[in-house]
Amino acid sequence: MGGKKIGYVRVSSLEQNTERQLDGVALDKVFTDKASGKDANRPQLKAALDYVRDGDTLIVHSMDRLARNVEDLLRIVRELNDRQVTVEFSKERLTFNGQGDDPMSHLMMTMLGGFAQFERSLIRERQREGIELAKQRGAYRGRKAALTDDQAATLRQRIAAGEKKAVLAREFGISRETLYQYLAKA
Repeated sequence: MGGKKIGYVRVSSLEQNTERQLDGVALDKVFTDKASGKDANRPQLKAALDYVRDGDTLIVHSMDRLARNVEDLLRIVRELNDRQVTVEFSKERLTFNGQGDDPMSHLMMTMLGGFAQFERSLIRERQREGIELAKQRGAYRGRKAALTDDQAATLRQRIAAGEKKAVLAREFGISRETLYQYLAKA
């Protein structure tokens, strides 16, 4: 009996549609992230990597959906292959199982991963330039505050009263990092 076919889908924002990525591919289970691919710190990617077992195949639409930098891409594929998990990229039509993989396929993976990393760098550079131009015009005011002043004050009071920070962060719909930034502003 063959292993399971596990799908991993990623889009960068909540508004983007995930349906086209592995449309028509028969899968036993799918993990979907709606997050940036800037690093491998994504909850559903972690869940997929924890879920796959020896003999399974992780199927991803394209390499840039798995990782946007070469180091993460090569590491993830290598670690999965070391666990006897095959990695298949649908768009590029490349499969890696760690057993006598074609050197040309590895070259293609490295090059295409490099292009994805380069593309991300260009996006970030254009974003920085756009923000700088908007600041010069007085049109950029930064990101909207996650909490109102009243909410921030309530948050600080409740933490001072001994409530758990992680619980409050979830309740207020903010990350713990954002919570600590509000505490630092006090």
